[in-house]
Amino acid sequence: MLNYKRYQRNPVVHYPEREWPNKEIGKAPVWCSVDLRDGNQALIDPMLVDEKIEMFQYLIKLGFKEIEIGFPAASQIEYDFLRQLVDRKLIPSDVKVQVLTQCREEQIARTFESIQGCEQAIVHIYNSTSTLQRDVVFGMDREQIKGIAIQGTKWVKEQAAKFPGKIILEYSPESFTGTELDFALDICTAVQKEWGATKENPIIINLPSTVEMNTPNVYADQIEWMNKHFEDRESIILSVHPHNDRGTGVASAELAMLAGAERVEGTLFGNGERTGNVDVLNIAYNMFSQGIDPQLAIEHVNESIEIYERCCKIPIHPRHPYAGKLVFTAFSGSHQDAINKGVKAMKERGGEIWQVPYLPIDPADIGREYEPIVRINSQSGKGGVAFIMDTYFGFKLPKAMHKEFANIIQDISEKQGEVSPDQIMEQFREEYLERKEPIHFRRLNVIDLSTEVKSEFDTKVHVIYTNHGIENSFEAVGNGPIDAVKRGIQEALDVRIKVLDYEEHALQSGSNSQAAAYIHLLDSDTGRVTYGVGVSSNITRASIRAMFSAINRLGLGEN
Repeated sequence: MLNYKRYQRNPVVHYPEREWPNKEIGKAPVWCSVDLRDGNQALIDPMLVDEKIEMFQYLIKLGFKEIEIGFPAASQIEYDFLRQLVDRKLIPSDVKVQVLTQCREEQIARTFESIQGCEQAIVHIYNSTSTLQRDVVFGMDREQIKGIAIQGTKWVKEQAAKFPGKIILEYSPESFTGTELDFALDICTAVQKEWGATKENPIIINLPSTVEMNTPNVYADQIEWMNKHFEDRESIILSVHPHNDRGTGVASAELAMLAGAERVEGTLFGNGERTGNVDVLNIAYNMFSQGIDPQLAIEHVNESIEIYERCCKIPIHPRHPYAGKLVFTAFSGSHQDAINKGVKAMKERGGEIWQVPYLPIDPADIGREYEPIVRINSQSGKGGVAFIMDTYFGFKLPKAMHKEFANIIQDISEKQGEVSPDQIMEQFREEYLERKEPIHFRRLNVIDLSTEVKSEFDTKVHVIYTNHGIENSFEAVGNGPIDAVKRGIQEALDVRIKVLDYEEHALQSGSNSQAAAYIHLLDSDTGRVTYGVGVSSNITRASIRAMFSAINRLGLGEN
Protein backbone atom coordinates (compact mmCIF):
# COMPACT_ATOMS: atom_id res chain seq x y z
CA MET A 1 0.00 0.00 0.00
CA LEU A 2 1.24 3.48 -0.84
CA ASN A 3 2.55 4.98 2.39
CA TYR A 4 1.36 8.53 1.81
CA LYS A 5 1.14 9.21 5.54
CA ARG A 6 4.94 9.58 5.68
CA TYR A 7 4.49 13.03 4.11
CA GLN A 8 2.88 16.22 5.24
CA ARG A 9 1.60 19.28 3.50
CA ASN A 10 3.94 22.22 3.14
CA PRO A 11 2.51 25.39 4.63
CA VAL A 12 0.79 27.94 2.41
CA VAL A 13 0.78 31.70 2.75
CA HIS A 14 -2.24 33.36 4.31
CA TYR A 15 -2.44 36.25 1.92
CA PRO A 16 -6.04 37.15 1.02
CA GLU A 17 -5.00 40.57 -0.31
CA ARG A 18 -3.17 39.01 -3.27
CA GLU A 19 -3.46 40.99 -6.51
CA TRP A 20 -1.53 38.86 -9.01
CA PRO A 21 -4.58 36.78 -10.18
CA ASN A 22 -6.05 39.88 -11.83
CA LYS A 23 -2.88 40.81 -13.72
CA GLU A 24 -1.55 39.83 -17.14
CA ILE A 25 1.98 39.43 -18.45
CA GLY A 26 2.58 42.42 -20.70
CA LYS A 27 6.31 42.37 -21.42
CA ALA A 28 9.36 40.15 -21.28
CA PRO A 29 11.42 40.02 -18.10
CA VAL A 30 15.16 40.47 -17.92
CA TRP A 31 16.40 37.02 -18.91
CA CYS A 32 19.41 35.47 -17.24
CA SER A 33 20.73 32.19 -18.62
CA VAL A 34 22.22 29.81 -16.09
CA ASP A 35 22.96 27.09 -18.69
CA LEU A 36 26.70 27.36 -18.10
CA ARG A 37 26.44 27.08 -14.32
CA ASP A 38 23.27 25.51 -12.95
CA GLY A 39 22.64 23.68 -16.21
CA ASN A 40 26.22 22.52 -16.70
CA GLN A 41 26.62 21.19 -13.15
CA ALA A 42 23.59 18.94 -13.74
CA LEU A 43 25.02 17.22 -16.83
CA ILE A 44 26.29 13.66 -16.72
CA ASP A 45 29.16 14.82 -18.95
CA PRO A 46 29.77 18.52 -18.23
CA MET A 47 30.63 20.71 -21.21
CA LEU A 48 34.19 20.99 -22.40
CA VAL A 49 35.68 24.48 -22.70
CA ASP A 50 35.05 24.62 -26.46
CA GLU A 51 31.46 23.59 -25.91
CA LYS A 52 31.05 26.22 -23.21
CA ILE A 53 32.37 28.90 -25.53
CA GLU A 54 30.02 27.77 -28.28
CA MET A 55 27.08 27.80 -25.86
CA PHE A 56 28.07 31.22 -24.52
CA GLN A 57 28.22 32.69 -28.00
CA TYR A 58 24.89 31.11 -28.91
CA LEU A 59 23.24 32.56 -25.81
CA ILE A 60 24.48 35.97 -26.92
CA LYS A 61 23.08 35.31 -30.39
CA LEU A 62 19.70 34.51 -28.82
CA GLY A 63 19.76 37.89 -27.10
CA PHE A 64 20.66 37.11 -23.47
CA LYS A 65 22.23 40.14 -21.81
CA GLU A 66 22.95 38.40 -18.50
CA ILE A 67 24.68 35.01 -18.45
CA GLU A 68 25.82 33.15 -15.35
CA ILE A 69 28.99 31.46 -16.53
CA GLY A 70 29.96 29.43 -13.48
CA PHE A 71 31.41 29.13 -10.00
CA PRO A 72 35.02 30.15 -10.74
CA ALA A 73 36.15 30.10 -7.10
CA ALA A 74 35.14 26.45 -6.72
CA SER A 75 36.24 25.11 -10.10
CA GLN A 76 39.53 25.65 -11.93
CA ILE A 77 37.82 24.68 -15.21
CA GLU A 78 35.22 27.42 -14.75
CA TYR A 79 37.92 29.90 -13.69
CA ASP A 80 39.93 29.13 -16.85
CA PHE A 81 36.81 29.34 -19.00
CA LEU A 82 36.05 32.82 -17.69
CA ARG A 83 39.62 33.92 -18.28
CA GLN A 84 39.34 32.72 -21.89
CA LEU A 85 36.19 34.82 -22.36
CA VAL A 86 38.02 37.87 -21.01
CA ASP A 87 41.38 37.36 -22.69
CA ARG A 88 39.84 36.55 -26.07
CA LYS A 89 37.47 39.53 -25.73
CA LEU A 90 34.42 37.36 -26.25
CA ILE A 91 32.15 39.30 -23.90
CA PRO A 92 30.19 42.06 -25.71
CA SER A 93 30.05 45.41 -23.94
CA ASP A 94 26.28 45.13 -23.40
CA VAL A 95 26.45 41.65 -21.83
CA LYS A 96 26.93 41.09 -18.10
CA VAL A 97 28.62 37.89 -17.00
CA GLN A 98 27.39 36.54 -13.69
CA VAL A 99 29.56 34.57 -11.27
CA LEU A 100 28.35 32.57 -8.30
CA THR A 101 30.09 32.33 -4.96
CA GLN A 102 29.34 31.35 -1.40
CA CYS A 103 29.61 33.96 1.34
CA ARG A 104 33.22 33.04 2.12
CA GLU A 105 36.06 35.54 2.09
CA GLU A 106 38.57 33.42 0.17
CA GLN A 107 35.96 32.43 -2.44
CA ILE A 108 34.87 36.02 -2.95
CA ALA A 109 38.49 37.13 -3.38
CA ARG A 110 39.10 34.36 -5.91
CA THR A 111 35.89 35.30 -7.73
CA PHE A 112 37.10 38.88 -8.18
CA GLU A 113 40.41 37.57 -9.54
CA SER A 114 38.48 35.65 -12.18
CA ILE A 115 36.54 38.68 -13.46
CA GLN A 116 39.54 41.02 -13.79
CA GLY A 117 39.25 42.71 -17.17
CA CYS A 118 35.44 42.59 -17.31
CA GLU A 119 33.79 45.96 -17.85
CA GLN A 120 30.89 44.86 -15.69
CA ALA A 121 29.87 41.76 -13.80
CA ILE A 122 27.16 40.43 -11.52
CA VAL A 123 28.54 38.84 -8.37
CA HIS A 124 25.97 36.38 -7.06
CA ILE A 125 26.22 35.40 -3.40
CA TYR A 126 23.89 33.04 -1.57
CA ASN A 127 23.33 31.11 1.61
CA SER A 128 20.59 28.70 2.58
CA THR A 129 17.85 30.13 4.78
CA SER A 130 15.11 27.49 5.07
CA THR A 131 13.92 26.17 8.40
CA LEU A 132 14.95 22.63 7.46
CA GLN A 133 18.50 23.52 6.39
CA ARG A 134 19.03 25.82 9.37
CA ASP A 135 18.15 22.83 11.53
CA VAL A 136 19.73 19.76 9.92
CA VAL A 137 22.55 21.23 7.81
CA PHE A 138 23.90 24.26 9.65
CA GLY A 139 22.58 24.01 13.18
CA MET A 140 22.18 27.80 13.26
CA ASP A 141 19.45 30.20 14.27
CA ARG A 142 18.10 33.08 12.23
CA GLU A 143 20.59 35.67 13.42
CA GLN A 144 23.54 33.45 12.66
CA ILE A 145 22.26 32.74 9.16
CA LYS A 146 21.64 36.45 8.59
CA GLY A 147 25.14 37.19 9.81
CA ILE A 148 26.59 34.98 7.06
CA ALA A 149 24.74 36.98 4.39
CA ILE A 150 25.73 40.35 5.85
CA GLN A 151 29.39 39.37 6.16
CA GLY A 152 29.43 38.04 2.60
CA THR A 153 28.02 41.35 1.39
CA LYS A 154 30.76 43.25 3.25
CA TRP A 155 33.48 41.18 1.60
CA VAL A 156 31.95 41.82 -1.85
CA LYS A 157 31.85 45.57 -1.06
CA GLU A 158 35.51 45.55 -0.13
CA GLN A 159 36.50 43.81 -3.36
CA ALA A 160 34.14 45.93 -5.48
CA ALA A 161 35.76 49.12 -4.15
CA LYS A 162 39.06 48.00 -5.73
CA PHE A 163 37.54 46.66 -8.94
CA PRO A 164 37.97 48.94 -12.00
CA GLY A 165 34.64 47.93 -13.61
CA LYS A 166 31.03 47.99 -12.48
CA ILE A 167 29.83 45.39 -9.97
CA ILE A 168 26.17 44.50 -9.45
CA LEU A 169 25.38 42.42 -6.39
CA GLU A 170 22.86 39.60 -6.53
CA TYR A 171 21.74 37.91 -3.35
CA SER A 172 19.75 34.67 -3.14
CA PRO A 173 18.24 33.29 0.05
CA GLU A 174 18.66 29.72 -1.13
CA SER A 175 15.70 27.43 -0.37
CA PHE A 176 13.51 30.53 -0.28
CA THR A 177 10.33 28.46 -0.74
CA GLY A 178 11.01 26.73 2.60
CA THR A 179 11.88 29.95 4.43
CA GLU A 180 9.48 31.89 6.66
CA LEU A 181 8.51 35.05 4.79
CA ASP A 182 9.30 37.40 7.64
CA PHE A 183 12.80 35.96 7.89
CA ALA A 184 13.32 36.01 4.10
CA LEU A 185 12.37 39.70 4.12
CA ASP A 186 14.61 40.38 7.11
CA ILE A 187 17.73 38.83 5.60
CA CYS A 188 17.17 40.34 2.11
CA THR A 189 16.65 43.79 3.64
CA ALA A 190 19.81 43.42 5.73
CA VAL A 191 21.84 42.62 2.57
CA GLN A 192 20.15 45.43 0.65
CA LYS A 193 21.07 47.97 3.32
CA GLU A 194 24.59 46.66 3.82
CA TRP A 195 25.22 46.94 0.09
CA GLY A 196 23.80 50.45 0.00
CA ALA A 197 21.46 49.79 -2.91
CA THR A 198 19.90 52.79 -4.63
CA LYS A 199 17.59 53.39 -7.56
CA GLU A 200 20.63 54.26 -9.66
CA ASN A 201 22.64 51.25 -8.45
CA PRO A 202 20.09 48.58 -7.57
CA ILE A 203 20.69 45.17 -6.05
CA ILE A 204 19.28 41.98 -7.56
CA ILE A 205 17.26 40.08 -4.98
CA ASN A 206 16.76 36.60 -6.37
CA LEU A 207 14.06 34.48 -4.71
CA PRO A 208 14.64 30.92 -5.91
CA SER A 209 12.22 28.06 -5.88
CA THR A 210 15.27 25.94 -5.15
CA VAL A 211 12.95 23.02 -4.53
CA GLU A 212 9.34 23.25 -5.64
CA MET A 213 7.37 22.63 -2.47
CA ASN A 214 3.84 23.65 -3.37
CA THR A 215 1.55 24.72 -6.18
CA PRO A 216 2.59 27.71 -8.32
CA ASN A 217 -0.03 29.99 -6.75
CA VAL A 218 1.72 29.63 -3.38
CA TYR A 219 5.02 30.69 -4.93
CA ALA A 220 3.25 33.67 -6.49
CA ASP A 221 1.85 34.63 -3.08
CA GLN A 222 5.35 34.44 -1.60
CA ILE A 223 6.78 36.63 -4.37
CA GLU A 224 4.01 39.22 -4.16
CA TRP A 225 4.26 39.36 -0.35
CA MET A 226 7.99 40.07 -0.60
CA ASN A 227 7.42 42.53 -3.43
CA LYS A 228 4.91 44.49 -1.35
CA HIS A 229 6.99 44.47 1.86
CA PHE A 230 10.44 45.40 0.52
CA GLU A 231 11.82 48.71 1.73
CA ASP A 232 13.02 51.17 -0.91
CA ARG A 233 11.56 48.93 -3.63
CA GLU A 234 13.09 51.01 -6.46
CA SER A 235 16.55 49.94 -5.35
CA ILE A 236 15.72 46.27 -5.98
CA ILE A 237 15.52 44.19 -9.16
CA LEU A 238 13.25 41.32 -8.14
CA SER A 239 14.42 38.06 -9.72
CA VAL A 240 13.16 34.47 -9.59
CA HIS A 241 14.95 31.19 -10.19
CA PRO A 242 12.33 28.41 -10.33
CA HIS A 243 13.10 24.73 -10.40
CA ASN A 244 10.76 22.04 -11.71
CA ASP A 245 10.47 19.41 -8.97
CA ARG A 246 6.68 19.31 -9.21
CA GLY A 247 6.65 19.80 -12.97
CA THR A 248 5.30 23.33 -12.67
CA GLY A 249 8.44 25.44 -13.11
CA VAL A 250 7.07 27.38 -16.08
CA ALA A 251 3.78 28.09 -14.31
CA SER A 252 5.66 29.18 -11.18
CA ALA A 253 7.78 31.61 -13.19
CA GLU A 254 4.81 33.05 -15.06
CA LEU A 255 2.75 33.55 -11.91
CA ALA A 256 5.79 35.05 -10.19
CA MET A 257 5.99 37.58 -13.00
CA LEU A 258 2.37 38.49 -12.36
CA ALA A 259 3.33 38.90 -8.72
CA GLY A 260 6.11 41.40 -9.42
CA ALA A 261 9.19 39.51 -10.61
CA GLU A 262 11.14 41.53 -13.21
CA ARG A 263 13.86 39.02 -13.96
CA VAL A 264 13.91 35.26 -14.62
CA GLU A 265 16.87 32.92 -14.32
CA GLY A 266 16.60 29.66 -16.22
CA THR A 267 18.04 27.40 -18.89
CA LEU A 268 17.36 26.42 -22.48
CA PHE A 269 14.82 23.61 -22.52
CA GLY A 270 14.86 23.43 -18.70
CA ASN A 271 18.07 21.50 -18.15
CA GLY A 272 19.08 21.53 -14.47
CA GLU A 273 19.33 19.60 -11.23
CA ARG A 274 16.75 16.86 -10.54
CA THR A 275 13.76 17.55 -12.82
CA GLY A 276 15.42 20.71 -14.10
CA ASN A 277 15.35 24.49 -13.99
CA VAL A 278 12.64 26.60 -15.52
CA ASP A 279 12.59 26.38 -19.32
CA VAL A 280 13.31 29.90 -20.56
CA LEU A 281 12.44 29.08 -24.17
CA ASN A 282 9.10 27.64 -23.10
CA ILE A 283 8.18 30.91 -21.35
CA ALA A 284 9.47 32.96 -24.28
CA TYR A 285 7.41 30.99 -26.79
CA ASN A 286 4.38 31.28 -24.52
CA MET A 287 4.77 35.06 -24.66
CA PHE A 288 5.25 34.97 -28.42
CA SER A 289 2.00 32.99 -28.77
CA GLN A 290 0.20 35.82 -26.95
CA GLY A 291 1.54 38.56 -29.20
CA ILE A 292 4.25 39.68 -26.74
CA ASP A 293 7.81 40.32 -27.88
CA PRO A 294 9.92 37.87 -25.84
CA GLN A 295 13.07 39.94 -26.45
CA LEU A 296 14.91 36.79 -27.54
CA ALA A 297 15.73 35.66 -31.09
CA ILE A 298 13.78 32.40 -30.94
CA GLU A 299 12.66 32.08 -34.55
CA HIS A 300 14.97 29.13 -35.27
CA VAL A 301 14.13 26.47 -32.71
CA ASN A 302 15.85 23.71 -34.69
CA GLU A 303 19.16 25.54 -34.34
CA SER A 304 18.63 25.80 -30.58
CA ILE A 305 17.85 22.09 -30.43
CA GLU A 306 20.95 21.13 -32.41
CA ILE A 307 23.34 23.16 -30.25
CA TYR A 308 21.70 22.12 -26.99
CA GLU A 309 21.67 18.41 -27.78
CA ARG A 310 25.30 18.46 -28.95
CA CYS A 311 26.68 20.49 -26.04
CA CYS A 312 24.53 19.01 -23.26
CA LYS A 313 24.29 15.45 -24.66
CA ILE A 314 20.63 15.32 -23.70
CA PRO A 315 17.90 14.69 -26.29
CA ILE A 316 14.80 16.84 -26.56
CA HIS A 317 11.68 14.86 -25.71
CA PRO A 318 9.39 14.48 -28.75
CA ARG A 319 6.56 16.09 -26.75
CA HIS A 320 8.65 18.95 -25.34
CA PRO A 321 6.67 22.22 -25.69
CA TYR A 322 7.37 23.95 -29.00
CA ALA A 323 10.64 22.05 -29.60
CA GLY A 324 9.59 18.40 -29.67
CA LYS A 325 9.35 16.68 -33.04
CA LEU A 326 5.72 15.77 -32.47
CA VAL A 327 4.31 18.95 -30.92
CA PHE A 328 3.05 20.31 -34.24
CA THR A 329 1.75 16.91 -35.32
CA ALA A 330 -1.82 15.67 -35.07
CA PHE A 331 -2.73 11.99 -35.18
CA SER A 332 -6.31 12.31 -33.91
CA GLY A 333 -8.87 12.44 -36.70
CA SER A 334 -10.92 15.24 -35.15
CA HIS A 335 -7.77 17.32 -34.55
CA GLN A 336 -6.63 16.77 -38.13
CA ASP A 337 -9.99 17.83 -39.48
CA ALA A 338 -10.00 21.00 -37.37
CA ILE A 339 -6.44 21.90 -38.41
CA ASN A 340 -7.32 21.29 -42.04
CA LYS A 341 -10.34 23.57 -41.84
CA GLY A 342 -8.44 26.21 -39.86
CA VAL A 343 -5.61 26.42 -42.38
CA LYS A 344 -8.11 26.58 -45.23
CA ALA A 345 -10.06 29.37 -43.51
CA MET A 346 -6.84 31.32 -42.92
CA LYS A 347 -5.99 31.16 -46.62
CA GLU A 348 -9.50 32.08 -47.76
CA ARG A 349 -9.88 35.00 -45.37
CA GLY A 350 -6.36 36.33 -45.74
CA GLY A 351 -6.27 37.23 -42.06
CA GLU A 352 -3.09 38.54 -40.46
CA ILE A 353 -3.82 37.00 -37.05
CA TRP A 354 -2.97 33.32 -36.68
CA GLN A 355 -6.07 31.34 -35.73
CA VAL A 356 -5.88 27.60 -36.32
CA PRO A 357 -7.40 25.05 -33.91
CA TYR A 358 -4.87 23.02 -31.92
CA LEU A 359 -1.93 25.07 -33.19
CA PRO A 360 -1.22 28.00 -30.82
CA ILE A 361 1.46 29.31 -33.19
CA ASP A 362 2.34 28.89 -36.85
CA PRO A 363 5.15 26.29 -36.90
CA ALA A 364 6.78 28.24 -39.73
CA ASP A 365 7.34 31.20 -37.40
CA ILE A 366 9.89 29.20 -35.40
CA GLY A 367 11.52 27.38 -38.30
CA ARG A 368 9.35 24.28 -38.39
CA GLU A 369 7.83 24.82 -41.84
CA TYR A 370 9.28 21.66 -43.35
CA GLU A 371 7.87 19.31 -40.75
CA PRO A 372 4.47 17.62 -41.06
CA ILE A 373 1.66 19.13 -39.05
CA VAL A 374 -0.63 16.15 -39.66
CA ARG A 375 0.59 12.57 -39.54
CA ILE A 376 -1.50 9.52 -40.25
CA ASN A 377 -1.92 6.43 -38.10
CA SER A 378 -4.80 4.20 -37.03
CA GLN A 379 -6.24 7.01 -34.88
CA SER A 380 -6.42 9.43 -37.76
CA GLY A 381 -9.59 10.42 -39.54
CA LYS A 382 -10.77 11.53 -42.92
CA GLY A 383 -9.75 15.14 -42.38
CA GLY A 384 -6.12 14.24 -41.80
CA VAL A 385 -5.77 12.23 -44.98
CA ALA A 386 -7.44 15.02 -46.95
CA PHE A 387 -5.06 17.54 -45.38
CA ILE A 388 -2.04 15.49 -46.47
CA MET A 389 -3.35 15.19 -50.02
CA ASP A 390 -3.95 18.93 -50.25
CA THR A 391 -0.88 20.22 -48.38
CA TYR A 392 1.68 17.85 -49.90
CA PHE A 393 0.29 17.04 -53.32
CA GLY A 394 -2.33 19.69 -54.18
CA PHE A 395 -5.32 17.33 -54.49
CA LYS A 396 -8.36 18.98 -52.92
CA LEU A 397 -10.53 15.94 -52.42
CA PRO A 398 -14.31 16.55 -52.42
CA LYS A 399 -15.69 16.37 -48.91
CA ALA A 400 -17.79 13.30 -49.70
CA MET A 401 -14.62 11.53 -50.85
CA HIS A 402 -12.71 12.08 -47.59
CA LYS A 403 -14.13 9.05 -45.81
CA GLU A 404 -13.81 6.72 -48.80
CA PHE A 405 -10.07 7.31 -49.21
CA ALA A 406 -9.41 7.59 -45.46
CA ASN A 407 -10.86 4.09 -44.96
CA ILE A 408 -8.35 2.74 -47.47
CA ILE A 409 -5.45 4.39 -45.60
CA GLN A 410 -6.76 3.29 -42.21
CA ASP A 411 -6.69 -0.34 -43.30
CA ILE A 412 -2.98 0.10 -44.03
CA SER A 413 -2.24 1.96 -40.79
CA GLU A 414 -3.91 -0.72 -38.68
CA LYS A 415 -1.47 -3.24 -40.12
CA GLN A 416 1.76 -1.22 -40.13
CA GLY A 417 1.28 1.86 -37.90
CA GLU A 418 2.06 5.34 -39.21
CA VAL A 419 1.61 5.90 -42.95
CA SER A 420 3.90 8.41 -44.65
CA PRO A 421 2.65 11.09 -47.07
CA ASP A 422 4.49 9.39 -49.95
CA GLN A 423 2.80 6.11 -49.14
CA ILE A 424 -0.58 7.85 -49.03
CA MET A 425 0.05 9.36 -52.46
CA GLU A 426 1.19 6.03 -53.86
CA GLN A 427 -2.02 4.46 -52.60
CA PHE A 428 -4.02 7.30 -54.18
CA ARG A 429 -2.38 6.64 -57.54
CA GLU A 430 -3.05 2.93 -57.26
CA GLU A 431 -6.67 3.29 -56.16
CA TYR A 432 -7.72 6.15 -58.45
CA LEU A 433 -5.26 7.61 -60.96
CA GLU A 434 -3.91 4.29 -62.24
CA ARG A 435 -7.22 2.42 -62.06
CA LYS A 436 -7.25 1.78 -65.81
CA GLU A 437 -8.23 -1.86 -66.07
CA PRO A 438 -10.18 -3.61 -67.36
CA ILE A 439 -11.74 -0.55 -69.09
CA HIS A 440 -8.98 1.74 -70.27
CA PHE A 441 -9.84 5.12 -71.77
CA ARG A 442 -7.59 5.93 -74.72
CA ARG A 443 -8.77 8.84 -76.86
CA LEU A 444 -11.63 11.30 -77.05
CA ASN A 445 -13.06 13.49 -79.80
CA VAL A 446 -15.71 16.06 -78.89
CA ILE A 447 -18.01 17.70 -81.46
CA ASP A 448 -20.13 20.73 -80.62
CA LEU A 449 -23.58 20.25 -82.12
CA SER A 450 -25.12 23.47 -80.84
CA THR A 451 -24.69 25.24 -84.18
CA GLU A 452 -26.09 22.32 -86.17
CA VAL A 453 -29.20 21.14 -84.34
CA LYS A 454 -31.63 22.59 -81.83
CA SER A 455 -31.86 19.89 -79.18
CA GLU A 456 -31.02 19.25 -75.53
CA PHE A 457 -28.13 17.11 -76.75
CA ASP A 458 -25.58 19.64 -77.98
CA THR A 459 -22.43 17.53 -77.64
CA LYS A 460 -21.27 14.44 -79.51
CA VAL A 461 -18.33 12.32 -78.40
CA HIS A 462 -16.29 9.62 -80.05
CA VAL A 463 -14.43 7.54 -77.46
CA ILE A 464 -11.81 4.88 -78.07
CA TYR A 465 -11.12 2.52 -75.15
CA THR A 466 -9.87 -0.99 -74.49
CA ASN A 467 -11.84 -3.66 -72.64
CA HIS A 468 -9.54 -6.33 -71.23
CA GLY A 469 -6.95 -5.18 -73.76
CA ILE A 470 -9.25 -5.34 -76.77
CA GLU A 471 -9.83 -2.02 -78.49
CA ASN A 472 -13.42 -0.74 -78.76
CA SER A 473 -15.13 2.53 -79.43
CA PHE A 474 -18.49 4.23 -79.11
CA GLU A 475 -20.24 7.38 -80.16
CA ALA A 476 -22.85 9.12 -78.04
CA VAL A 477 -24.56 12.44 -77.59
CA GLY A 478 -25.46 14.34 -74.46
CA ASN A 479 -25.83 17.75 -72.91
CA GLY A 480 -22.08 18.02 -72.44
CA PRO A 481 -19.00 15.79 -72.70
CA ILE A 482 -19.50 14.08 -69.34
CA ASP A 483 -23.17 13.34 -69.98
CA ALA A 484 -22.42 12.09 -73.47
CA VAL A 485 -19.64 9.76 -72.27
CA LYS A 486 -21.88 8.46 -69.47
CA ARG A 487 -24.60 7.59 -71.99
CA GLY A 488 -22.08 5.94 -74.28
CA ILE A 489 -20.62 3.81 -71.46
CA GLN A 490 -24.09 2.66 -70.39
CA GLU A 491 -24.86 1.38 -73.87
CA ALA A 492 -21.40 -0.06 -74.56
CA LEU A 493 -21.11 -1.93 -71.25
CA ASP A 494 -24.82 -2.54 -70.68
CA VAL A 495 -24.81 -0.86 -67.27
CA ARG A 496 -26.90 1.81 -65.54
CA ILE A 497 -24.88 4.57 -63.90
CA LYS A 498 -25.56 8.04 -62.52
CA VAL A 499 -23.16 10.92 -61.89
CA LEU A 500 -23.89 12.13 -58.35
CA ASP A 501 -21.27 14.86 -58.16
CA TYR A 502 -18.48 16.40 -60.18
CA GLU A 503 -15.64 18.68 -59.07
CA GLU A 504 -12.46 19.96 -60.67
CA HIS A 505 -9.53 22.21 -59.83
CA ALA A 506 -6.15 23.22 -61.14
CA LEU A 507 -3.20 21.23 -59.82
CA GLN A 508 -0.48 23.50 -61.18
CA SER A 509 -0.20 26.87 -62.86
CA GLY A 510 1.83 28.03 -65.83
CA SER A 511 2.80 26.23 -69.01
CA ASN A 512 2.80 22.83 -67.29
CA SER A 513 -0.62 23.33 -65.73
CA GLN A 514 -2.71 20.26 -65.04
CA ALA A 515 -6.22 19.78 -63.75
CA ALA A 516 -7.72 17.20 -61.44
CA ALA A 517 -11.30 16.01 -61.85
CA TYR A 518 -13.41 13.99 -59.40
CA ILE A 519 -16.58 12.11 -60.36
CA HIS A 520 -18.90 10.51 -57.81
CA LEU A 521 -20.57 7.63 -59.61
CA LEU A 522 -23.59 5.47 -58.68
CA ASP A 523 -24.20 1.95 -59.98
CA SER A 524 -27.99 2.14 -60.22
CA ASP A 525 -28.39 -1.64 -60.29
CA THR A 526 -26.51 -2.37 -57.04
CA GLY A 527 -26.67 0.99 -55.26
CA ARG A 528 -22.91 1.03 -54.84
CA VAL A 529 -21.12 4.38 -55.13
CA THR A 530 -17.51 5.42 -55.48
CA TYR A 531 -15.27 8.21 -56.65
CA GLY A 532 -13.03 8.23 -59.66
CA VAL A 533 -10.15 10.68 -60.22
CA GLY A 534 -8.47 11.81 -63.40
CA VAL A 535 -5.59 14.18 -64.14
CA SER A 536 -4.74 15.81 -67.45
CA SER A 537 -3.63 19.08 -68.98
CA ASN A 538 -7.09 19.13 -70.60
CA ILE A 539 -9.98 19.40 -68.14
CA THR A 540 -12.40 17.46 -70.34
CA ARG A 541 -9.93 14.59 -70.71
CA ALA A 542 -9.33 14.67 -66.91
CA SER A 543 -13.09 14.35 -66.39
CA ILE A 544 -13.40 11.35 -68.70
CA ARG A 545 -10.44 9.67 -67.02
CA ALA A 546 -12.18 10.22 -63.69
CA MET A 547 -15.32 8.51 -65.00
CA PHE A 548 -13.40 5.51 -66.28
CA SER A 549 -11.54 5.37 -62.92
CA ALA A 550 -14.89 5.15 -61.13
CA ILE A 551 -16.21 2.53 -63.60
CA ASN A 552 -13.21 0.30 -62.79
CA ARG A 553 -13.52 0.90 -59.05
CA LEU A 554 -17.15 -0.24 -59.24
CA GLY A 555 -16.06 -3.31 -61.19
CA LEU A 556 -18.53 -2.61 -63.97
CA GLY A 557 -16.24 -3.88 -66.72
CA GLU A 558 -15.46 -7.23 -65.08
CA ASN A 559 -18.03 -9.24 -67.01
